[in-house]
Parts: sequence; structure tokens; C-alpha cells
Amino acid sequence: MTAAVTHAPAEQAGTGPGAGTAGTRPVPVTRILRFELVKQFSTWRVRLLVGLCWLGPGLLVFAIDQQSTLPSDTLFGRWMHATGWAGSLVVLSFAGTWALPLVTSMVAGDVFSSEDRLGTWRHLLIAVRSYRRIFAAKAIASVTVIGLLVAGLAFSGMFGGLLAEGSQPLVGLDGHLLSGGDAAVRVLLAWVCALAPTLALAAIGLLGSVALGRSPMGLLLPMLAALGMQVAQLLPLPVAVRLALPGYAFISWNGLFTDPQQLGPLFIGIGVSLVWAVVATALAYLLFLRRDFTNLNNDGAGRRVLTMGALPLAGLLAATVGVVAVTTGAGGSGITQAKVQQSVATVFSQLYPYQQQQMRQPPVTEAQLQTVASCDKSEGLGVQEGPGNDWRCTVSWNVGGSGVTAQAIYQLNVTANGRYEADGDGPVQVNGYFLIVADGKVVPNPLWQFDGNVDLLH
Repeated sequence: MTAAVTHAPAEQAGTGPGAGTAGTRPVPVTRILRFELVKQFSTWRVRLLVGLCWLGPGLLVFAIDQQSTLPSDTLFGRWMHATGWAGSLVVLSFAGTWALPLVTSMVAGDVFSSEDRLGTWRHLLIAVRSYRRIFAAKAIASVTVIGLLVAGLAFSGMFGGLLAEGSQPLVGLDGHLLSGGDAAVRVLLAWVCALAPTLALAAIGLLGSVALGRSPMGLLLPMLAALGMQVAQLLPLPVAVRLALPGYAFISWNGLFTDPQQLGPLFIGIGVSLVWAVVATALAYLLFLRRDFTNLNNDGAGRRVLTMGALPLAGLLAATVGVVAVTTGAGGSGITQAKVQQSVATVFSQLYPYQQQQMRQPPVTEAQLQTVASCDKSEGLGVQEGPGNDWRCTVSWNVGGSGVTAQAIYQLNVTANGRYEADGDGPVQVNGYFLIVADGKVVPNPLWQFDGNVDLLH
């Protein structure tokens, strides 16, 4: 009788992947989750991240707004003196590049490997007696902490911008004005959309933390994945490959600030990110269930890192590229001459009446302007498509509905993800000055430089 109990399987004895022993009440996930949250917030790095995320963006946005020089090379940076909502979008651009990958690495990338470094797996398994509940509690705790940090970045940036400039209208990426209320809704939606790629990086962090144990590479895996996806977005990749990377959702929120909104790339980016989050979490879960905790020299998944980690994610990337290519029919760079011309003409026709209104000139409508743009790349030599800083556009419009045609020149730097910056090159009275005087106040000239966005899909 005694021998039968001594040699019972691990699942029956309560130390395996099951919920508990036959006569033992399993520990509720809520209690384990509470314990994991206490452990998370007891570490100095998480406390530091909470302070930085909830205070840093607001202070930074407010301080930048007091300066005469603005981060005009950052999307919406040139409008920080015009409205408080621009500051939060500048924070979002920075967060998608650096802050959110760092947050996911410090939280999700360390949630399992910390037990390896401290040697506390045996104590935890004896107390809980369920692999599944341990994994669920650690994953939920990581997502909870990351959600708190993302909320801090969002609301701190909004508060700092509103404190500095208030809820003034925001100029969208197609030149039309968004009221303060409309801008607030779209800024909140942009931050919500950024949660999807953040979850994908968090899932990659969970996978690295389980698979690599106490190795520092598990902690760095989300940062390295984010850096790789950022580098890929800079390369002249086909549209299908670009959209199939979960990091594209950190960029595609730009489509919320056009009219009509460019929702195709946004929905694809969110969907791809959520698929990556589910698959990477499932792989981490399977690796965790198969790990041998009885061997003190084994602090990771060993060879299964390749077969159950890297290879499935590579297959997922290939599958998503194929699905995006088939469903969208997108090919090439997605940046064509016709798209660039239409986008530049639209932005100019929206910003010109705004400039005239600021300068107290007679009002003019978009229909009266009849704006058209003629753009060429590399002085008309070669293929007229693709990214580059060698685009040149001539914008023509009717002056005040009089039938007299005026022209303005712009040099364009079009990035591979469809965003471009148009730099005015004359005439002087239209786009030759950085500042103009409006109601006795010196304000940025909206036609001197402006940002736009080319929809990469049809």
C-alpha cells in the first residue's frame, strides 16, 4: 500500500501539469495571480517603470512644448505648439520604437526566468501543484503590469500636452482639421491599437523566458524582435511582407488621422499582431508543460527552443505573408506615382484654406482651388514608384476662384511605410517661410512643411 503511494505518477501526486491531487483542493488561479502581482511590484525595476511611464511622458511633453524648437522630424511633432493632442502622438511614436519593447522585455521576458535565477521553482510547484495554473497566473500578471504601464504612457502624454496647449484642433495627415473632441477619440483609439503589437511582443517575451531560462537572451528577446521588425520596415520589402510583421501595427495607427480613414492596413496589423500573440503564448505554454523541473541543471527547453519556438514562428510569418498577399492582392512597394500625386494634392487643398484663414485672407474652399499635383521620382528617370527622398511635386491651384493658376514646388521624402514629409521649395509667399503671423501671434506656416501618408493597399 505504501509503495503504491510512493511510486504514484507525478500527475496524481500533485507535482505534474494537472490541477492537483485527488484529495487536495487546487489553489485558485486568483490567489496565485495575487501572489505574482505582489512579486512583480516588489521588484525595483517594475516600480521604476511605473514611475517613468506615469510621470515621464507628461513632464517631457510639457518641457518640449516650452521650447522654441520642436521635434519636427517626428510625426505630429511640428504641431505641438498648436494643440495638446500632438504631444501624446509624439509619445506614441517614441513608445512604439523604444518604450513598449523595453517594457515587454523587463516584465514578460523575466517572469519565468526570474524563478530560474532564484532557484524557487521547486517551492512554487510544491505550493501550487499545477503547471497550468502557474503559467496562467504568470501570463495574466505580466499582461496586467504591461497594461498599467501602457496606460501610464498614454494618459501622462495626454495630460502633459493638454496642460501645455489645451484641447485645440489637430491637423490630420491629409490636411483636414480634427476638432478637439474628435482628436481625443482618435488619439485614444491609436493607443488602444498599439496594445495589439505590445501583446505580440509580450507573448514573445513569455516564450523566451520559458525557453531560455536564466539566460539573458530570454530577457532581450522582445527588444531584439522589435528591433528586427523596425529594421525590416526601413527596407524596400513587398507590401505583403511589411503588413505580415506584427510591428507594423505600431505604424498603421497613422491611418486613423486621415479622412477617409485608412483602416485596411490598420485592421491587418492588429489581426496579425493578435495571431502572433496567441501562437507565441501557446508555444510558451507547451514548452512549459514539457519542461523537466526535477533536473537542477536544466533551466530551459534545450533543443526544443528551435523545434517548438523559432521554427513555428518562422512558419507563422510565411503563412501570414501568404494570407495577406492573397486576400489583399497587394504587390510591390505599394507606393505609386498616382497615389503620391493624389495624396499631395489632397493635403495641400486642405492646408491652403487653413493658412489663408490664419492670415486673415478672403476665405477659399477646396472646390474653388481645384488642386492638382504632378510628381516625379528621380527627375522622371526610371520607374516612377517606391520610397525615396528624390520625389519632386509641382502643385497647381486656382487663386481665389479667379481662374488664375498658381504653382508651388515641394521636395518629398517618402519612407517605405508610406509616410512622407513634403518640404516647400517656393514660392516664398506660400511655403518659403517657416513662420507666419496670425492674429498678432507668430505660428508655424502649415504649408512650409507638412506630413502625409500613402495608403499602401489599393
